[in-house]
Amino acid sequence: MSEHVPGAVITVSDRCASGEREDNSGPLAKKILAMHGVDVGEVVLVPDGVDNVERALREALAAGARVVITVGGTGITPRDLTPEATRPFLEAELPGIATQIVMRGLKKTPLAGLSRGLVGVTGRGENAALIVNAPGSKGGVRDVIDVIGPLVPHVLEQLGGQDGAPHQN
Repeated sequence: MSEHVPGAVITVSDRCASGEREDNSGPLAKKILAMHGVDVGEVVLVPDGVDNVERALREALAAGARVVITVGGTGITPRDLTPEATRPFLEAELPGIATQIVMRGLKKTPLAGLSRGLVGVTGRGENAALIVNAPGSKGGVRDVIDVIGPLVPHVLEQLGGQDGAPHQN
């Protein structure tokens, strides 16, 4: 990818947001995304919960992020509500990519099958963004970005690219 794409990483974790645990997965996502031409500023830390995630997603999109990765909150505990917070932002879900992510994870651990992470786009135009829910583990983050990283240029081209015109490769 010749140009850099504005992105955002949102870590969703009660323990990380309270300072009880260090966020290792969000910074890893930022680092790996950079290898795919996605520029992420500071990783945003929010507690679990629909309102917190919705607010962070709204802020990332308003700031112009074209690729937004949430990290955490995709499991089945009562506080794992990241998919519920994400779904209203998605005009089109991309279940094939979500399936690819789970399949990659299942090669390493059966726990990958517990993820409910969504993948989708916020619209179908030049300002639309790709939103991906990654699990909170470092392995889950690697699996997600290993799948979506190479697809980012094509997804954004399909949406109209950063400048509204298809990318010229």
